[in-house]
Amino acid sequence: MSGVRQIVLGADAADQRLDRWLRRLHPELAQGRIERMCRRGEIRLDGGRVEASTRLAPGRTLRVPPIPEAGAPPLRTAPGGASAALTDADAEMIRAAVIHRDDDLIAIDKPPGLAVQGGSGTTRHVDGLAEALRFGADEKPRLVHRLDRDTSGVLLLARSARAAAGLARAFAARDARKLYWAAVAGAPSPRAGTIRYGLVKAPGRGPGGEGEKMRVLPPDAVATTEGARRAVTDYATIEAAARRAAWVALAPITGRTHQLRAHMAAIGNPIVGDGKYGGSGQENRGEGWGAGLGGGVSRKLHLHARALTITHPGSGRRLTLTAPLPAHMARTWALFGWRPEDAPDDPFEDRP
Repeated sequence: MSGVRQIVLGADAADQRLDRWLRRLHPELAQGRIERMCRRGEIRLDGGRVEASTRLAPGRTLRVPPIPEAGAPPLRTAPGGASAALTDADAEMIRAAVIHRDDDLIAIDKPPGLAVQGGSGTTRHVDGLAEALRFGADEKPRLVHRLDRDTSGVLLLARSARAAAGLARAFAARDARKLYWAAVAGAPSPRAGTIRYGLVKAPGRGPGGEGEKMRVLPPDAVATTEGARRAVTDYATIEAAARRAAWVALAPITGRTHQLRAHMAAIGNPIVGDGKYGGSGQENRGEGWGAGLGGGVSRKLHLHARALTITHPGSGRRLTLTAPLPAHMARTWALFGWRPEDAPDDPFEDRP
């Protein structure tokens, strides 16, 4: 059973319903239990009462009462400070993923297919594996933002509450500059631009909203559509393989759920391997539709958080972190003759 916790919310909590966010942290919690804890004042936000439907925001403090872990085995300490819930292989894997470590933060190159947080049926995730990333600290590092399960690349964790609050403020203020690389079906026209479609959540099929999908809206429909949010993405084509596929750089100006995936599909160039938004078809003759390219191209999602630049919460200096392409994307790059070392440092600097 965990004790009472005061959790400083990170960027991953932005605009999330309290009940859904809490269930990702504790999948064993039933909806009725969360609502009872809210009614009794056991869960509080910045000291005040909340409802299960309350929307969260980075930098705020959530009080969470002791929660028994249903069916959890007794914890024992394993070599290196990891809990018994971690296998030696998982501990070694997550430590090998570290690309930066200092007194305030840790950055990992998150592998594709690894969830960031727990949820319905998800027991293996970065938040749980973070026990292996203490490196002598009194507490495990905490998440300050998220990546989709199938998206790889740079992911930050804070090593203290102070660092978490500073990073959360930076993400909320859009101080962080994120750069993604993707392979998309077809070649975008124009080669570079800004996508401004709004996004609204379409309900998922499961009882907890599992399988939710974002629906795009014309910008002028956002204000009149309940639950819709403005979303903006810059994109720039780095290289193209005729009209069959292209290597694009993506910079999310806003940070909405599935924003990059929904936006690229909306302009007719879905990210390769994205069956949710681009369809699962494996035949693409250059018209820019169908998320599969066939041949030797992997059917995994080709979306990678390549770089993140942020103000360091301790030193105040700008810090840029980069992660190499995962294996399935590296094979696709080699197939098309695209070389990561040829990419410009800033693909958007020549934009008008």
